[in-house]
Amino acid sequence: MIRKLGVPGDLGWVVQSHAETYAAEYGWGFAYETLIAQIVAAYATDHDDSREAAWIAEVDGERVGSIFCVRGPDETTAKLRLLLLTPGARGRGLGAELVDTCLAFARAAGYKRMVLWTNDPLVAARHIYLARGFRLTDSEPHNDWGDELIGQNYELDL
Repeated sequence: MIRKLGVPGDLGWVVQSHAETYAAEYGWGFAYETLIAQIVAAYATDHDDSREAAWIAEVDGERVGSIFCVRGPDETTAKLRLLLLTPGARGRGLGAELVDTCLAFARAAGYKRMVLWTNDPLVAARHIYLARGFRLTDSEPHNDWGDELIGQNYELDL
């Protein structure tokens, strides 16, 4: 089930699940958790319900995934953020459903374009993005969370 974010504990769960999942899978540590906490806090303290939204995926009443749609760099651009599925929830199509929910909201909110930033090891997410028509616009190496990574920017005309 995909539902709007808003149940007590959702915000903390998004931060905790990102931190724990990516620490276990890629070794990303405190700096990554700090980034996620900043994104979640910015959404929680200043978002426009008509132009921004977030969702939680649940299986049997347990949180297993998230995605956010927030304002992008201009009024016509939305930004997809914080797509995550916990390891036990993968392979059920929930990632695709979360992305489709986010895209439908962005279109209904009047955005003309969606952008996102991801990193090269996140192959399953990239597959979902490419299947929906996102295209890679640029990439650059960084080591913000320890290991050398390739940050990738994608965009999609809505």
